[in-house]
Amino acid sequence: MHSVHPMPFGAEVLTDGRVRFRLWAPAATRVELCLEEDTGESILPLIGEPGGWFGLVTDRATAGSRYRYRIDGGLRVPDPASRFQPEDVHGPSQVIDPRGWRWTDADWRGRPWEEAVIYELHVGAFSPQGSFAAVTERLDYLAELGVTAIELMPIADFHGARNWGYDGVLPFAPDSSYGRPEDLKALIQSAHRKGLMVLLDVVYNHFGPEGNFLHQYAPQFFTARHHTPWGAALNFDGPGSETVRRFFIHNALYWLEEYHFDGLRLDAVDAIRDDSAPDFLEELAAAVRQGPGRERHVHLILENDHNAAHYLLRDRNGRPRHYTAQWNDDLQHTLHILLTGEADGCYGDFKVRPVWYLGRCLAQGFGYQGEPSAYRGGARRGEPSRALPPVAFVSFLQNHDQAGNRPFGERIHCLTDPERLRAAIALVLLAPAPPLLFMGEEFAAAQPFQFFCDFGPELAAAVAAGRRRGFACFEGFAQRLKHRAPPDPNDPNTFDRSKLDWGCLNGAPHADWLGFYRNLLTLRHNQIIPRLAGMQGNAGAFRQIREQGLWIQWRLGDGSGLTLVVNLGDSPLPITAMELPASKPFYTYPPGLTIDSATDRLPPWCVVWFLQTALP
Repeated sequence: MHSVHPMPFGAEVLTDGRVRFRLWAPAATRVELCLEEDTGESILPLIGEPGGWFGLVTDRATAGSRYRYRIDGGLRVPDPASRFQPEDVHGPSQVIDPRGWRWTDADWRGRPWEEAVIYELHVGAFSPQGSFAAVTERLDYLAELGVTAIELMPIADFHGARNWGYDGVLPFAPDSSYGRPEDLKALIQSAHRKGLMVLLDVVYNHFGPEGNFLHQYAPQFFTARHHTPWGAALNFDGPGSETVRRFFIHNALYWLEEYHFDGLRLDAVDAIRDDSAPDFLEELAAAVRQGPGRERHVHLILENDHNAAHYLLRDRNGRPRHYTAQWNDDLQHTLHILLTGEADGCYGDFKVRPVWYLGRCLAQGFGYQGEPSAYRGGARRGEPSRALPPVAFVSFLQNHDQAGNRPFGERIHCLTDPERLRAAIALVLLAPAPPLLFMGEEFAAAQPFQFFCDFGPELAAAVAAGRRRGFACFEGFAQRLKHRAPPDPNDPNTFDRSKLDWGCLNGAPHADWLGFYRNLLTLRHNQIIPRLAGMQGNAGAFRQIREQGLWIQWRLGDGSGLTLVVNLGDSPLPITAMELPASKPFYTYPPGLTIDSATDRLPPWCVVWFLQTALP
């Protein structure tokens, strides 16, 4: 089986063997194809077309040919829709024929979203080799852990040998530092064979700062009407925006169809400025739902600081109208405060009532549902989310941001007491919302996850200075930085320090942590996931018990009840029999805790889970 996503731009190998090249360059008067051949370079003129397009069909190129475009006789640029850049972003693009890969996963239809247990990883830091092939070698480990979906941090081609991926400039090209397109397809095909979904983090809110040339021949890609943290916004609603929207919608469809990804996580969509209707996010979701989403499970996940619940609405059958779920940063912020005591910067909005906000997140989705946010200058943040099912939210204790955007990249287990952390893990992994783990979390990896990049000296210095300014918003960070400088993001050693050490799994304390995660995920698969299908909105209710306690109850999809009683404080919590179901708990932390009608107190940092066959 072959999979090809046809696009109106880029290089496409036609069925007769010729190659069609097409570029949108509305600011150019002349575009030429610079084709590398065995005998040297050939310069072939592209034919001008209406609307700023230039095209050419030629038999001089074939699969594997390397090429650039020359703009108005001077600037040479890679193809913005390049399928591969073997020599990085300033090198030539390479013609890739997707028919050269034969897929063997024709029977794969994905997995329902309620089965999701997500494992976020950075391809370069996941292994010493830092490659797609090295991820493939660890798929059995992830399946045995209890993961059902791996989520790759962005892989779109970026400048240099190392980057988090959010500085990508050629969004159709898997970065060559990780391997060739065939290596990525082999990873996805192997994952499907083992029952694992593969999700991809994509960035549609900006291009990276080095290696993007669109400003010079297609300035209509950008607009001065809107601004983002990275400068002028991408043009999703002004003159020329139709082509820009098509570029990114085709990108989403390309990854889903040509690479068989099972879903996309859209980075920071709050930074996508668009006043049109339907907006870009709605148009993209519709294209996916009406395209690959008609034949298999395809999941679209948002990161959205605006807490815009309307993107997550369900239809009458409970299916997502637009987006499947959103990362729930509010939940992470509340747990971070309770575990570490850190409450400045973005955590400040939750410091007064962290336990109440935690209960609201677990039972209703967002912590902020339209209330003023002091961190955002008093602006109202969020929309009511109670009517959404819990599976519309992804829960986590940490991800790449929460570790890497600290000055020294500490993971959560370095910042809190192990007993507190285990209680929080038991809470997140058994709640209805799909959980996300960040690579190495499950064995308390000793390696930090630090911010790294590979820029030229001037840009590298600007990036480092910008991060130092950002840390100043956190009082605790600022105090530490008086005595110790953060690692240089551009230093190769910063990247090397962030690579996981897989040789530690059998030693203490890593083996104990790994066993703890495995046991909880086994329990999730046996007790929770089979009951989630069909779960509706307004399914959760919560009460705060004194300052540190919570009672939460959900009606699950099969009509059964899931109840959580938790003490997140350092002192015992008085309870009453009315707050406890009549059934015995199916899980407690600490292990072996006896909970019955005679119990009048919960010990510190205690988590108790009950299942009831039916709720009235």
